[in-house]
Amino acid sequence: MRNVSVIGAVLVALATTSVAHADAAPATFARCAICHNAEKGAPDKLGPNLWGVYGTVAGTHGSFGYSKALKASHLKLDEAGLDKWIENPMATVPGTMMSFPGIKDPAKRKELIEYLKKQR
Repeated sequence: MRNVSVIGAVLVALATTSVAHADAAPATFARCAICHNAEKGAPDKLGPNLWGVYGTVAGTHGSFGYSKALKASHLKLDEAGLDKWIENPMATVPGTMMSFPGIKDPAKRKELIEYLKKQR
């Protein structure tokens, strides 16, 4: 009987842990987290808070002081727009203040985009 309750406790702990970490930021987001938050209500950092950014138009989300270049880009931050932006921000929007070299690995960009989709 004791073994059954121990096994049950372990299974509950594993299930709870999986659920708790289901929306955790991917490791790739650590590079973004230097300049960005992605939590509801969190303040902007060097860059804007990314909570709710998916699906918006670049330079319009929140009250961050975006560059004129980004505001004028009209870049839609959907899957295609984010993929292009994350790959090489400075080439996508010349004149942007985001001096990030980009992420070349398509799988890592996809991982970030999927995470941002959930942040709303």
